[in-house]
Amino acid sequence: MWWMRRLTMRIRMLFGRRRAAARLDDELRDHLDRQIAEYVAAGMNADEARRAAMRTFGNPALVRDQARATWSWNAVESLVRDLRYGVRTLLRSPGFTLIAVFVIALGIGANVALFTVVRSVLLKPLPFRDPDRLVLMYENETGRKGNPWMPVDAGSFWDWKRAAQNVAEMAMVSPWQDYAVSAEGGKLPEDVAASWCTWNFFPLLGVQPAIGRTFTADEDRQGAAATALLTYSFWMQRYGGDRGIVGKTIWLDAKPYNVIGVLPSSFVYSGAFGGGLIKVWTLVNHEAPAELMSTYGDHEFQVVARLKPGETLGALEAQLKAVQKQIKAAHPGPSVHDLAIGRTMLDDMVHDYKTPLYALLAATGCVLLIACMNVAGLLVARTAARGKELAIRAALGGGRLRLLRERLMESLLLSAAGGAVGLLLASAALAWLVHARHDMNRIESIQIDGVVAAFTAGIIALCALVAGAVSALGSGGEQVLAALQEGSRTHSGGAARARLRKVLLVAQVGLTVVLLVGAGLLLKSYQRLRATDIGVPVDNVLTLGISLPEVRYKEPVKQVAFFEQLITRVRALPGVEAAALVSSPPGEGWNGDHLMKIVEHPPLPRGKGLDFMVRGADPGYFSAVRLPLLRGRVFTNDERLERAHVVVISRNATEQYFPGEDPIGKHLIADDGDGPTYEVIGIAGDVRWNITQPSLPTLYWPIYGNDYSFARIIIRAPHVEAFAMPVEKVVAALDPSLPVSDVITLDDAIGRTTVDPEFDSILVLGFAVIALLLAAAGLYGVLSYLVAQRTGEIGIRIALGARRDQVLRLMLLDGLQPALAGLVLGLAGSLAAAREIRSMLYETEPFDPAVFAAVAAMLLLVAALACMLPSWRASRLNPMNALRTE
Repeated sequence: MWWMRRLTMRIRMLFGRRRAAARLDDELRDHLDRQIAEYVAAGMNADEARRAAMRTFGNPALVRDQARATWSWNAVESLVRDLRYGVRTLLRSPGFTLIAVFVIALGIGANVALFTVVRSVLLKPLPFRDPDRLVLMYENETGRKGNPWMPVDAGSFWDWKRAAQNVAEMAMVSPWQDYAVSAEGGKLPEDVAASWCTWNFFPLLGVQPAIGRTFTADEDRQGAAATALLTYSFWMQRYGGDRGIVGKTIWLDAKPYNVIGVLPSSFVYSGAFGGGLIKVWTLVNHEAPAELMSTYGDHEFQVVARLKPGETLGALEAQLKAVQKQIKAAHPGPSVHDLAIGRTMLDDMVHDYKTPLYALLAATGCVLLIACMNVAGLLVARTAARGKELAIRAALGGGRLRLLRERLMESLLLSAAGGAVGLLLASAALAWLVHARHDMNRIESIQIDGVVAAFTAGIIALCALVAGAVSALGSGGEQVLAALQEGSRTHSGGAARARLRKVLLVAQVGLTVVLLVGAGLLLKSYQRLRATDIGVPVDNVLTLGISLPEVRYKEPVKQVAFFEQLITRVRALPGVEAAALVSSPPGEGWNGDHLMKIVEHPPLPRGKGLDFMVRGADPGYFSAVRLPLLRGRVFTNDERLERAHVVVISRNATEQYFPGEDPIGKHLIADDGDGPTYEVIGIAGDVRWNITQPSLPTLYWPIYGNDYSFARIIIRAPHVEAFAMPVEKVVAALDPSLPVSDVITLDDAIGRTTVDPEFDSILVLGFAVIALLLAAAGLYGVLSYLVAQRTGEIGIRIALGARRDQVLRLMLLDGLQPALAGLVLGLAGSLAAAREIRSMLYETEPFDPAVFAAVAAMLLLVAALACMLPSWRASRLNPMNALRTE
C-alpha cells in the first residue's frame, strides 16, 4: 500500500536524513551533468549547454524541495524551526525572559505545591483494602450545638455490632491512650501515644504486618497474655529495625507485653484530639476496666466499620439511629445520647483540613491567574516594541497563523522554563511543609508523583495558552500592519494594546484585592485568637507530664507520697519561683467532667446533675499559675487522702449553679449519690480549657486524695525552659523507670491549638503580598508604556502651556483608573470569598469593614506609588526632545 511505503520511507528518513539528502544531491547533479553532456555533444559550448540544461531541468532547489516533501516531517520541522527561533528571540532579551520566567515560576510552583497537598491529603485513597467502604461512626445528641462527632460508649458499640452485622463489620478503637515504655538496653524511659482496639481492627482494615502477626480473638479478653503491636516508625526509632523484636517482651506501664508484630510503614493512625501518631497498639478488652466495657455513659471510643458489598453509609446510619434511640429510652440521662452519625474514614481524617486547604488552593489559583496576566502584559509590551518588525514580516508574506504560532511558542517556552523552576520551588515548599506541619493527618502521604507531573504539564500548557493567546490578540492583520504608520504624528500608537493591558491590569488588581481581604480577615482572626485571655498569665510557665504505673503505685498512699516528694524537690530547685501539680493546666485540653448535685438544693432527677469540668490540684496550684481566688480559701496540706473532701469552684459555676446565693459552705455530691460529699471552700476565676472555646463551670479538688495516678508539673520561673532537664533528673532520682512526657511551655501549648489558623493566615498573606507586588509591577509597566506611547502628545501639551503638575495629575489618573476599577471588582468578589471562609474565622465577621477599608487604602497607596515614577517622568519631559522624536 502506497501510504505504508510512504510512512516507512518517512520513518527511515527521520534517522537518515543527511545520507538521503546527500544521495538526492548526487542524483540531481548526475541528471544535470548528463543533460549538459547531451547539449555539448550536440555542438553547444559548455556555458550554453549549462544554461540550456538548467532551463530544461528547472530550478534544482525547487526539485530538491519537492523530492524532500515526499519523505519529510514538515510539521515537526516547522515546530523545531519555531522552537529555535523562539529560543534565540528570548535569549536576545535576557532581562524580559528572566522576569517572565520568575513570575510564572511563582504561580506554577504555588499551585503545584498546593495541588500535591490537596491530592495527597484530601483525595488520595487510604492505604487500606477497599478504603471507600470504611466509615467511622459516632454518637450525637438531638439539638446539640457545635461539634456533633461525639465518642461512643462501649455498651452502645456492642449493641450496634449485634444489630448491624448484616450491614457492616465493626471494630472499636480508643486512640487517646499512652504508655510509659520502661528503660531497657541503655535507652531512657519514654512516654508514647498508644491505642486500644478490638482484635478485628487490623483484619477489618486489611492491614498485614511487616513482620509477625496481628491480634487474635483469644488474646482480646481479660486474663489473656498481654500482647502488643508496634508501628513501623516506633520500631525503627527505638529498636533500630531489629527483626528479632517479635516474640520479645517489652515493659509498658511496668507490665510485661509480648511483641507479636510490627505494622507496615504505610499504616499511620493519629490519636484523637491531637494526641499525636499512635506508636503502640494493645487490645481493649484486655486493657480496659470491666465497668468501662459495659457502660452506656462513658464515651471513650471510636467505631470503625466496613460496609458490606451493596450497603451504604446512609443505611448503616439509619439502623444505628434506631438502636441508639432504644438505648436512650432504656438508659435515660444526659450522658447517654440518642443519635448515631457517620462519615467516611477519609473524611474523618481530613475533615478539619478541607476548608483551609481548598481556600489555599483557590489563593494559589488567583496567584497563577495574576502571573499569567502579568506575563501576558509583558508579552503585549514586547509585541508593541517589535511592532514594525512584525509588520514588515507580515507585509513580506508572513502568514497571520505563522506569527501567532511564534507568539504561542515564546509563551510556551517561558511557561516551560517557569514550570521547571516552579517544580523545584514546589519540591522545596513541600519539604518545608512536611517538616513544619508534621502534626497534620496524612502528611506522610505527600509526594510528587506521576499525577502531579501531569498536572504540572497541564498547568504549563494552560499558562502558555492564556498568556500567548492574550498577547497575540493585537499582533496580526490590520493591527500589525498599522504599526508601519505609528511613526506619523497623526497616529495614536498602540491604543489597542494599551486598552488590552489595562483590562489585564483590572483583572490582576481585582484578584489581588480578593487575596488581600482574605489574608486580612484570617490575620485579624488569628490575632484575636492569640490575644484571647485564657484566665491566667501564660509567660514563663513550663508544664511537664508524669504518669505512675498502676502496678507499682496502686494504693493512693503511694501515689500521694510520690507526688509530694516530687513537688517538694522541684520547688527546691534554684531559680524556681513557684511549682505545683494539676491534672490538666489551663488551655491544655478537656481532661474530663463530672455530673454533681448540690446537697442543699432540691433533689434533681437522676441523670440530670450539674456538669462540672473537673481538675485535681495541689494547694500551691492557684498561686503558682496565678489563678485569682475571688472568695474563700484554697486547700491546705492536711486536706489529703480521706480528708480531701473540699472543692474550689469557678466563678461561672457560681453564677450558673448558685444564682443569687453564696456557695461557700454548700456541699456537692456525685449525681448518682455514690461517693463522698464535698464542701465548697472557695471561688476562683474562670479559665479556658481550650483557647478557642469559652470557659466552663469548673471544680477543683485536691490531687492528693482523689485517686490521681497522673499529673502535670507546673513551674513558674524566669528562663523556664532551662528547668526541663533538672526536673527530669528529680524524677529519675525518685524512680528511674518513669518518663517525663510532653515537656512544653504553657505559651507554646496554647500556640499548638492555634497552629492551623496561624499557618493558613501566613500562607494566604504571602500569596497576597506576591499578588500585590505583581499588580504594582503591572501598574508601573502599563503607565510606563502609556507614557512612552504618548510622548509626542505630552510634549505638545507642555509646549502649548500645560503646567507640569497638570501633566502629573493627568498621568496619575490615567494609571489609577484600572486600579480603581480592579478595586471595585475585587471588593465585590471579596464579599463572596469571605462567606466561604467563615468557618475559619474566630470572633471576626466575614464582612469586617475595617479589613475592607484597610485593603482599599493599601491598594490605592501601592497603586499611587507604582504610578508616581512614570507620571513624574512624564511631567519632566523636555517638549523639544519629545517633539524631535516625531
